[in-house]
Amino acid sequence: MLIDRFGRKIDYLRVSITDRCNFRCLYCYSIKKWKKLKHEDILRFEEILKVVKVGSELGIRRVRITGGEPLLRKNVEYFIKELKKISGIEDIGLTTNGYFLLEKAEALREAGLLRINISLDTLKKEKFERLTGVDGWERVWKGIQKALKLGFSPVKINAVIVRGFNDDEVVDLAKLTLDYPVEVRFIEFMPIGENSFWNEENVFLASEIKKRLEEVFPLEPAEKVGGGPARVFKWGRGIGKIGIISPISESFCEKCNRLRLTADGRLRPCLFSDFEINLKAIIRGEAKGSIEDAFFQAVEKKPERLELHPTERFMRAIGG
Repeated sequence: MLIDRFGRKIDYLRVSITDRCNFRCLYCYSIKKWKKLKHEDILRFEEILKVVKVGSELGIRRVRITGGEPLLRKNVEYFIKELKKISGIEDIGLTTNGYFLLEKAEALREAGLLRINISLDTLKKEKFERLTGVDGWERVWKGIQKALKLGFSPVKINAVIVRGFNDDEVVDLAKLTLDYPVEVRFIEFMPIGENSFWNEENVFLASEIKKRLEEVFPLEPAEKVGGGPARVFKWGRGIGKIGIISPISESFCEKCNRLRLTADGRLRPCLFSDFEINLKAIIRGEAKGSIEDAFFQAVEKKPERLELHPTERFMRAIGG
């Protein structure tokens, strides 16, 4: 079993399968010059499956597929089918910006994917384009509708709330839960990578989100689905749920149960720690060691609490 120095059981692995993304979101994109990974530097699906298999033997039970934008990677449906064959893996989810979901949803569902998280930070088309650099709000919304129609459950909508940009939409985003069986998750703006758009004044705190919502309807604790850090609530007469994730104002490090595998094969113990293990070099015989030893080393290096500072890598290079 993977248990760190502070008694936390590590059973969740977030796997980035690409650093590519078709969006240029203001809160994600680095101000530094960024070069895409070469094709040969990205882990092959067979290599990732080997890592997950070893992880499952050590107690990994949950896997989330991320990017960049994971639906840009060819044959992601094959990868999901193969993941589901690994004994011990009980839950597989995927996080996407939703742009390709309309075309990909059926194939993903047929591959056995049930859980899906979709980023949608605004309900206003013009603001969406300003945020992402893409005229794609309608495509994303239609993708969400398709996912619901096909029976994905849960469908979670991730909204990073930035003061002065979309904090005026907190209530409108929450109202999606009145009519749709979705979980709208509000996330505090985090300093990932060197990003000129991030500063402390732009952070709209979880307490402010709660206050704004409770001015309309009370928030009542609700059953949580999944192993993430969100606190989950029912809101008014909603058929859906509301989640609040507060990495800035209310640390949840004491409950952290995850490791991260980057697209170029680095195993990271913490989102905000720049410590990485070059697992790709081990897999390809370019360095000594074993995948099993790398897992134990990563768990040993998990910090007790996060230190909020801009990471050397930005989000698409770590895995969202």
